Amino acid sequence: GGPRRLLLVSNSTLHGGGYLSHCQQHIKSFLGEKVKRVLFVPYALHDRDAYARTAREKFESLGYGLDSIHESCDPVEAVRKSEAIFIGGGNTFRLLKALYDNSLIQEIRKRVLEDGIPYMGSSAGTNVATISINTTNDMPIVYPPSLQALGLVPFNINPHYLDPDVKSTHMGETREERIRQYHEEPNTPPVLGLREGAMLLVEGDKATLQGVTGARLFLRGKKPSEHEPGTDFSFLLTDSNLQN
Repeated sequence: GGPRRLLLVSNSTLHGGGYLSHCQQHIKSFLGEKVKRVLFVPYALHDRDAYARTAREKFESLGYGLDSIHESCDPVEAVRKSEAIFIGGGNTFRLLKALYDNSLIQEIRKRVLEDGIPYMGSSAGTNVATISINTTNDMPIVYPPSLQALGLVPFNINPHYLDPDVKSTHMGETREERIRQYHEEPNTPPVLGLREGAMLLVEGDKATLQGVTGARLFLRGKKPSEHEPGTDFSFLLTDSNLQN
């Protein structure tokens, strides 16, 4: 296998565009010409058939075949045979529970980290690529056996990161305050807040912010920092001291 290759997208749909249209060029250059078929994981949404249709239409328009794991009688075998994996968005708790229920956590980790097949996630699919789903925005509508996720990267991501609206009269916690509360707990890893339209490309030990919007990085005990597309985030992959 080769080094790990991940494309972690904040959102599937950007305002004014269709499904994955804002990142379709990134998808094509990420998957390249060697990949012929993509294994899609639609577990984050209830209507898996409809979700698979949407994804299939998109990937076929980009020149890739798509198999949905929910149509396979043996999901583990489907992962073992896959050339590339794409996990779509929806409810992160529902998604992670289904990954555990189908014994897919270790299988996906092995395919991506040992065999080097490309992994793409959007929204909830990006959440589960990280250490844990502690920093998802979703409601815990079901109860996965653990909040530990695939651990393809050694930090957490908050997809759909929202900046505080200065005009809003809403007095609830901002996203930044919620992430700060997470970091009040000991031994919590960095959290990368990916705004709509942002994505992180990981190739081996190199991580680069891509897309049209920036990201906000939260390190425990430090002030959050602002980053533009093109930022090299490789230090998040290698520096184990960041969470202390």
